[in-house]
Amino acid sequence: MEFRIAVLPGDGIGPEIIDETIKVLNTVGIKYNHAFIYIKGLVGGVAIEKEGTALAMDTLKVCKQSDAVLLGAVGDPKYDDPQAPIHPEDGLLKLRKELGLFANLRPVKVYPALVDNTNFKPEVIRGSDFIFVRELTGGLYFGRPKRQWKTTRGRRAVDTMSYSEQEIKRIIRVGFEVARTRKKKLISVDKANVLQSSRLWRQVAIEIAEDYPDVEMEHMLVDACGMRIIQNPRYLDVLVTENTFGDILTDEASMLGGSLGMLASASLAGVPITGNRTLGMYEPSHGSAPRRAGQNLANPIATIISMAMMLSYSLGLVKEAKAVEKAIEKVLEEGYRTYDIMGEGMKKVSTKEMGDLIAERIGE
Repeated sequence: MEFRIAVLPGDGIGPEIIDETIKVLNTVGIKYNHAFIYIKGLVGGVAIEKEGTALAMDTLKVCKQSDAVLLGAVGDPKYDDPQAPIHPEDGLLKLRKELGLFANLRPVKVYPALVDNTNFKPEVIRGSDFIFVRELTGGLYFGRPKRQWKTTRGRRAVDTMSYSEQEIKRIIRVGFEVARTRKKKLISVDKANVLQSSRLWRQVAIEIAEDYPDVEMEHMLVDACGMRIIQNPRYLDVLVTENTFGDILTDEASMLGGSLGMLASASLAGVPITGNRTLGMYEPSHGSAPRRAGQNLANPIATIISMAMMLSYSLGLVKEAKAVEKAIEKVLEEGYRTYDIMGEGMKKVSTKEMGDLIAERIGE
C-alpha cells in the first residue's frame, strides 16, 4: 500500500528524532511491502525565521492532503518573550484547530526494562499501562474572552474555560471507544465540585455512557486523579479529560515511564473506531530541547512510538504498529539506553544508534 505522510521536523531536536523515526518507518515499508511518500514542511521557530509565520498556508495545505502528519518538536528560546507578536507554539495550535484534531491520545506505559529507572518504588509502578484521552481544541487554551489589560489598580488578565455539549460528547465517545479496545474501564476526570464546565462535562458523560453498557465508567476529580497517578497507577486504564487538566496530568504521568522521551502522542480528527482510519498528527510529548539539539543525544523512542500509533490509527496497519512496539521493547530489554533513561550497567547509545537498533529488530 502507498501512503502520503506530511513530515514537519520543527525545532531543536525535532529534525534528529524525525530522521530516526523515518528510518524505522522505511524499514516497516520494506518488511511489509508498503510505500511511504514524505512531503516536508516547516512549523514553529524555523518557520518564523524562513517564512515569517509559525505555520505557512502551503504547509497546512500539505497536511490536509496527507494521510497523516508526523511532527518533531516545536519551540525556540528566541521567541520566549511573552510580548513577542508570534510564537513557535502558535503553529502547533493552528495545526490542531485547522485539521480538527480534537482528541489527543497519550499512552503511559512502564516498560519492565525501565522499572528501576524512575524516582518511584518499582513495586508501585510495575505493570502500569494506561492511556489519556485529552480534549485538544477547547477549554482555557481557546476560550474567549482571553486578554490582558491595565486598570487603575494594576494589571488584570482573563482566560475562559468554555465547553459546548457537542465538544464534550465527541471526546467522551473517543474515551469509550478506546476503552472498548482495552479493559472496558473508563475514568472521566473533571472538577465538578467547583466548575460549571465540569458539571456539564459530567452530565454529558453520564448520558453518553448509556450507549456503552459494556464499559464501566467512573468519575474522578482532577486533584484526586493527580494523587492516584502517583499512589496506584496500575488502577488506571483509560482516562478522558478536558484540555488543561490533560496537559498537566500527562506530564505528571510521564515520569512513571522514566522520561518525557518515552511519552508518545496522537492527535486525532475522528473517533478511532476499530477498522476506521482517521487523520491524525503524531508527535512526542516532550519539547524541542534546544540545548540538546545537534548533539546526537536525544531519545527518539517517544517519536517512534507516536509513529506506531500513526500506523494503527491513520493508516490501518495494526500488525505493523505492533511490530514497532515489539522492536522497542526488545531493544530496551537488551539494555540499550539513551542518556535520559541511562542506568547502571546499561549500554549508552546515541540518537542515531537507537534508531538503528530499533529498525534492525522490526519483524524479528
